Amino acid sequence: MVEKIDARGLSCPQPVFMTQEVIWKLKTGTIEIQVDDATAKQNIKRTAKREGWGCEVKELNDDESLIILTKK
Repeated sequence: MVEKIDARGLSCPQPVFMTQEVIWKLKTGTIEIQVDDATAKQNIKRTAKREGWGCEVKELNDDESLIILTKK
């Protein structure tokens, strides 16, 4: 199952808090976070690394990115 977070329109630290909550809940799996804030993108990547999750970023358009976190 893939957990999805829509953090578009939100600024830090709210997207990071939302992501952290799901990381703690899931422990393993896949999380997809949609963001439109560069700072949120960088902070989520940093949080994922610290928590031991793999991180891939797909640029959707000029403003939006999809961050895919995975952990087995």
